[in-house]
Amino acid sequence: MELFHDLFYRPMFNALIGAYHYLPVHDLGLAIVAVTIMTLAILYWPSLIQIRSSQMLQELQPKLKALQEKHKGNREELARQTMALYRQHKFNPLSSCLPIIVQFPFFIALYQVFISGLKIDPASRILAPERLADLYGSLRDTYAATPITTVSFGFLDLSATKNIVLALLVGISQYFLTRLLAPRSTPPNVPGAKDERSMTTIMRQMNHITPFTFAFISYILPAGLSLYYITWNIFQIIQRRLLTRRPKPPAEPVQP
Repeated sequence: MELFHDLFYRPMFNALIGAYHYLPVHDLGLAIVAVTIMTLAILYWPSLIQIRSSQMLQELQPKLKALQEKHKGNREELARQTMALYRQHKFNPLSSCLPIIVQFPFFIALYQVFISGLKIDPASRILAPERLADLYGSLRDTYAATPITTVSFGFLDLSATKNIVLALLVGISQYFLTRLLAPRSTPPNVPGAKDERSMTTIMRQMNHITPFTFAFISYILPAGLSLYYITWNIFQIIQRRLLTRRPKPPAEPVQP
């Protein structure tokens, strides 16, 4: 836990306070947007690997369906032929999981920063002593006596909860992002595709449940976290749109 704190939490917390300090306008909302974009830039390559892996899997769907039709009722042969197809196209099924593992510590650290990092005394607007201890050198010296305002853009209190507008924006942006991540094809109705059909059904259900879940969480938690979610979702949507816009190669004939 101490290792996670030093490797992820403290750098993220200092990046947020540093952005607040060095941006031309001392605005915590702008600092949250800046740190979110910075994190997206750091995680660009893992995200790119994940997106390309998803694209390749979509392109292999016709061949996978043909294999399922050909080897229905023979799960062992279907598994062997599927792995042979993956090797032929140099596709690693685990390549979509590794980027998520890499990104996970950053998500947790950002969440902790926005939830517990900004503990400010209501009267003096000074960071709590335990939070000051997490700042590096000059930032610690500066904000030991410098107040921080949580009101962003002149009207939005990022420390307040139950902001219905931000919660709705989180839900809407999460809906469009989840749709980009959902499978676009329906597996064939054959015995060998039973597990795949079940997973597709679950993913489509999550496409409707996840936005409501994130909207509810955003409603009961501080508005600063909602601003982070909105920024993250919007830039993820833009990134995925740009990276998936490349023309698809001509479809190869499917061998029966």
